[in-house]
Amino acid sequence: MSPIVYLVSGANRGIGLAIVTKLAVRENTIVFAGARNPASAKELQALEAKYPGKVHSIKLSSADEADNKAAVANVKQVAGRLDVVIANAGINYSYIPSEQVNVLGPLVLFQASYQLLKASSDTPKFIVVSTAVGSIEVGTKFAIPVLPYGTSKAAVNWLTAKLFYEYPGLIAVPVHPGPVKTDMAALAVEQIPEIANYPMITVEESATGVLGVVDAAKRDEETGPKLASYDGTVLPW
Repeated sequence: MSPIVYLVSGANRGIGLAIVTKLAVRENTIVFAGARNPASAKELQALEAKYPGKVHSIKLSSADEADNKAAVANVKQVAGRLDVVIANAGINYSYIPSEQVNVLGPLVLFQASYQLLKASSDTPKFIVVSTAVGSIEVGTKFAIPVLPYGTSKAAVNWLTAKLFYEYPGLIAVPVHPGPVKTDMAALAVEQIPEIANYPMITVEESATGVLGVVDAAKRDEETGPKLASYDGTVLPW
């Protein structure tokens, strides 16, 4: 049986690193872990050493077209195929307008990887780690100043849903990873102290939930794409 080949962006820390860690212990998997600077990603290097032949760290910068194409070419050369892409890389460094990496990153990654995905399977999976903040019905009601972040994530939700309709057979799913205790969350607490007591989950809990969504994801022509949550529920767009 051929291994399932994964490509995960933003894999040097947080949710991405936790996803790669959990995929590495599975049987019959090969994981390509994308990071802007793999040489400085010590935990990723440790995983690569622990699981030789299963975990491959590769240079992958969000929204960099040449970088993404080179990364996918690396996947093709080493594994010869690609089954699942998890576009995890994103930013929320400030609560003021910033570059739309959260939209352009997944788009450029999809453009670079689609042909290899399509060649591997009639129903490849392209999963975008999004957020409930990007839900128009849910996220706009959060009483915190996350306008740039929420807007960019709403846009990437739209993008992912559009990919579903434009590419027959593609399983395209945006997934809310939960309120996760990450560096980004710590920065948010610094800037917005009133959310300090908001209940959060660990990156391990989030990664387990996200991979549950990835594993179960199917294409439903009747209902169309959905905004999934790490806990198995469906969020309104």
